[in-house]
Amino acid sequence: PELSHLGEGGAARMVDLRAKQDTDREAVAAGDVRIAPQALELVRKGKTKKGNVIETARLAGILAAKRTSDLIPLCHPLAIDYVDVDIRDHSTGLAIEATVRSHGRTGVEMEALTAVSVAALTIYDMVKAADKTMVIENIRLMRKLGGKSGLYERDTSPPRN
Repeated sequence: PELSHLGEGGAARMVDLRAKQDTDREAVAAGDVRIAPQALELVRKGKTKKGNVIETARLAGILAAKRTSDLIPLCHPLAIDYVDVDIRDHSTGLAIEATVRSHGRTGVEMEALTAVSVAALTIYDMVKAADKTMVIENIRLMRKLGGKSGLYERDTSPPRN
């Protein structure tokens, strides 16, 4: 495989999409924020000083997906048809999942990953006064559909011994 964003001599370049076909595209990304139990309880009860952590992070993730090309230098600006950011409480913190859909010539993986990343950073910003030990981790592409490469799904089965 070759790196599509490298031109002659290793110069960074934007990929030329003119020869690609328009197809339905979808990407799902996920990530986690580990939060100390006392701070997580504040989030659950809506008692943080900055307001509703989950709703604010969800909206930040949606906005981030729409603005990905402003943040990642070689990303194409895209007409996004759908963005959903789901944030769920679990025993050690919050799990984030973003789904992005479009119809076009390039995938929406970066938009989904950016949505998860910015949602996680928003959680961190809103909870940092209560927990300096938070960890943002495991941001990853879970699923990608569309284009020449078709379907990719991360294997989520437990490792075999």
